[in-house]
Parts: sequence; structure tokens; C-alpha cells
Amino acid sequence: MINQVYRLVSPRQFEVTYQDFSLQTDLIVIRPTHLSICNADQRYYTGSRGKEILATKLPMALIHEGIGKVVYDPEGEIELGTRVVIVPNMPVEADEFIAENYLPTSKFRSSGYDGFMQDYIFVNRNRLVEIPEDMNLHVAAFTELITIAMHSLTRFELRSHQRRHAFGVWGDGNLGFIMCLLLKKKYPESKIISFGKTKYKMDRFSFVDKSYLIDEIPEDVVVDHAFECVGGLGSEFAINQAIDLIVPEGSISILGVSEYPVEVNTRMLLEKGITMIGSSRSGRVDFENTVSFYKEFPEVVDYFTTLIGEVQKVTSIQDIIEAFEKDLISSWGKTIIEWNI
Repeated sequence: MINQVYRLVSPRQFEVTYQDFSLQTDLIVIRPTHLSICNADQRYYTGSRGKEILATKLPMALIHEGIGKVVYDPEGEIELGTRVVIVPNMPVEADEFIAENYLPTSKFRSSGYDGFMQDYIFVNRNRLVEIPEDMNLHVAAFTELITIAMHSLTRFELRSHQRRHAFGVWGDGNLGFIMCLLLKKKYPESKIISFGKTKYKMDRFSFVDKSYLIDEIPEDVVVDHAFECVGGLGSEFAINQAIDLIVPEGSISILGVSEYPVEVNTRMLLEKGITMIGSSRSGRVDFENTVSFYKEFPEVVDYFTTLIGEVQKVTSIQDIIEAFEKDLISSWGKTIIEWNI
């Protein structure tokens, strides 16, 4: 069969390429239906990753957040039309101690390997997780982003102490919102405090116990553990403010991505005996845990609809460009692509 792949060939320029693919394999065929634009996709689209990196990555199909329908299963186990979320991480080996998303041999879609902007996605069976039939499809499209927060919680559970009276979450964007909501549901007896710099964004965090602008924090505020969801150069201020407010021997989970090194107050980090936990991407188990989370707390899906920003129907390359351009100027939420190309 012929598969059309919509690849970014240079900043803001897409081209269609054609691949001949045989169905005489054990791969399952997925028709993508709903996709979500990530900041990483935007860095490729705008060319902000730098010429040297772009030269090694492009041409490449973007998008690693998305869902689709099963259109072919060589073993006939999955009913055709079943909606699934696609795991973008593709490990080629297993390790007793290192998770699949940290193995340097693993491939990742839309980061050196074609993402979901294709007519069809050909995947291994273990790269699919079925989503609830009544799931809001626009929310389901950014499940991968939610799995990143879910993955950080798993690492937090393994590496932090059990005193959890108060959690602090730095970041008033999409990831900060998700992290606060997961913490509130997982630790209902704990106090969840959000820290941010934009009031109208923080007003959306209606489910947290307290929220503070980062330059208006009362002197008596302390947290047992912190989650940094800022990224960029702003992560430096967030991490150091968390170090100031955290009680001794707490933990700081780092989720924000920065293109450049940031300075950390190691004196106070050492003096307080703080544990820093880095988290990146996610694996299949995190997708399974997230779908289970949807089922256990169906009300969270309604909260996640707050994160739906722009919705763009895509039937042409020009529509793809419009979706990315709208996302660039959107002040809140995720841009969802209804993939009908």
C-alpha cells in the first residue's frame, strides 16, 4: 500500500512524500484522527532548534501526541475501528534497571524519526493502548503530555520520603495544570499549591488549595516536595525558589526542558539534603496508568477540556501551516488537529 507522509523539510515548509509499505508484516496499521501540537514540534517548525540540529533531523514528519483508529491487525485480535493512543517511544532493547524512555537506543517519533503526520502509522502491538469509548477525543489527543506527569509521579514515589503534607508546583502552563490535577487526585489529603507568574492562567487552577504569583509569596509558605514544570530559562528561578521554600530532605522533580544550562543554588540544595529527580518522556506503562486514571477519575477529563485551545481541521498542507501558526499565538491550552488529510 502507498502511504503519504507529510514532512517538515525546512522551517515552515512541508512536503508530501510517498512510501510503499507491505501488509505482509506483524505491524498494526493505524489511521491517525486527532493530533496535538507540542512545544518540541514548534521548535522544529520555527527553526529555533538551530541549523546544525535541524540538518540532522529534517526532513521529518512532526507530532508525537495523538490518537487513531485501528484499520488493520494482521492477527485479528483488535477490532477494526478501535480507538487507541499511540506510544511514540520505540525501544529496541530492554534493560533491568533503565526504563525504555531513558535507553539511548530507543527511537522517538518526531525527534529524528517520523511522527504522526501521515496517512497511516505502522506500529508494533505493544505501542498501542486502547482508550475508553466515551473519551473526549480532543483530550485524548494530548494523552502523551499527561503521561509525562504520570511518569514523574512514579519516579517521585520511588525516590521521595513519605511526608506529603504540601506539594508545590511551579509553572502555570499546560504541564503545570496537569501536574496539579494529578497530585490533587492521587493525594487528596495533601495541600496542593501552584506557583506562577500569569494571573489569568492561574485562575484556571480552580482545584488547587492555594495559588501564588511567584513575586507575592507569603513568608510562611513551605512545601514538602516540589515539581518544576516551567522549562526554558525560567526554570532556573523556579528551581531555586523551590529550594528556598522546601523543607529539609524534600524532593524536587524536574520536568521543564531548557535548551541552555541553568544555575542551581547547590549550597542550599546540599544544606537541606534535597533530592532532585529528573523526568523525561514516558513509556508504555505510563500510558496504561494514564488510561486507568481516566477510568478511575472520569471527572478529570472535564478538567482537561480546559486545556483545549485551538481546534484545526486539516485537509491540506496549508491547513497544517495554519494550525502551527495559530498555536504560536495562542496564549493558553493545546492546539488540536483533526486529521482529515
